[in-house]
Amino acid sequence: MLKNNQLDAWDRDHFFHSSTHLAQFARGELPNRVITGGEGVYIRDRDGNRLLDAFAGLYCVNVGYGRTEIADAISQQAHELAYYHSYVGHGTEASITLAKMIVDRAPDNMSRVYFGQSGSDANETNVKLVWYYNNVRGRPQKKKIISRWRGYHGSGLMTGSLTGLELFHNKFDLPLAQVIHTEAPYYFRRKDRAMSEEEFSADCALALEKLIESEGPDTIAAFIGEPVLGTGGIVPPPAGYWDAIQAVLEKYDILLIADEVVTGFGRLGSMFGSEHYGIRPDIITIAKGLTSAYAPLSGSIVSADFWNVLEQGTDELGPIGHGWTYSAHPIGAAAGVANLKLVDDLGLVTNARDTGAYFNAELVNKLGDHPIVGEVRGEGLLAAVEFVEDKEKGTLFDPSKKVGPAVAAALLKKNVIARAMPQGDILGFAPPLCITREEVDIVISAVAEAIGEVSAGL
Repeated sequence: MLKNNQLDAWDRDHFFHSSTHLAQFARGELPNRVITGGEGVYIRDRDGNRLLDAFAGLYCVNVGYGRTEIADAISQQAHELAYYHSYVGHGTEASITLAKMIVDRAPDNMSRVYFGQSGSDANETNVKLVWYYNNVRGRPQKKKIISRWRGYHGSGLMTGSLTGLELFHNKFDLPLAQVIHTEAPYYFRRKDRAMSEEEFSADCALALEKLIESEGPDTIAAFIGEPVLGTGGIVPPPAGYWDAIQAVLEKYDILLIADEVVTGFGRLGSMFGSEHYGIRPDIITIAKGLTSAYAPLSGSIVSADFWNVLEQGTDELGPIGHGWTYSAHPIGAAAGVANLKLVDDLGLVTNARDTGAYFNAELVNKLGDHPIVGEVRGEGLLAAVEFVEDKEKGTLFDPSKKVGPAVAAALLKKNVIARAMPQGDILGFAPPLCITREEVDIVISAVAEAIGEVSAGL
């Protein structure tokens, strides 16, 4: 207990936590949790609690916890060669092998992979490459990036700007001027309740086209979007959305960046969200599922046509002036190779499809008729439950009631972890892709109890 108390003091006195109310945490008003181990879909904390992690960390521990195959690959790589850079043609067996494995799994038009450490820095890389691309093509004015409200693309300067959530803008002087936002494909929150999904998708495409025309098509470089909105509410696209959006982008010669940090490598029941929804990107952002978070690694997959312009640029200008010290870090790459082998060997893409279908169906069956459940939505092993005050009208709760966080807290007391999503009373799920139907049943039973307890007190 002395050790735990000391660790608690160190935590509150010295550790700067991400996405945390810093003052409340420092004063001890928020609990802390020190995680000590995990296996499969479960984690353990220092107090001996065993928790079913129905959010896979942050959508990322796709193969589950405690996979010795990845740990052994990391150890072997560290003993053989812990580090070497990727500058000026240098590589390692792990980084070269992983690049090949990724391109083999990616949509057919993808060509090369640039490796970073996180989804945020991958999207920073993407913006730089898009600007470089347009300069090489003699279009220096074509630089603005269109993102979507409620999209999440990171928390750096450009990537925090691309993110369309107020929390990531407040007091940070964001978004930067070269980022503009368009409508989120959030059908449940449509203003006109009479609209069909197809009509709403057409309306989103029309709003995008009007934005492009008002800004000037010759100033718009790229559009970035997640196949399924993640942190903004776990919102699958309405019918016809991606076809309608891509038609506008093609009309105005605007590049498409598919941010697949969450959806890449199986979460939707397809290897990539792009193939799942018929998206034809110029760049794909990858991270979380690439190593199942056993080591930090991200990537930017570029299409063959895009790559050809980058080659042209270096013929004209010399070596490309972009790189990170830890790009293609061999330990991260070794983890990625072992992880993707496990994804294949364990049939996790198929499990995400089949068990994900069961999960989403059972969420609807068990929760869909509850008076405060406005919508249950999802795809593969992504799902969300959105709470409302008036089910028939779709009236949302006053944010001060914090219904979503209350349900997540009640669920945690039952040793199940889900995420209270920002900017709404939304409970999100993204369990490891190895979850079984029996474990799904545990989650849904606990969620039903938690919703019942919270709703009784409203």
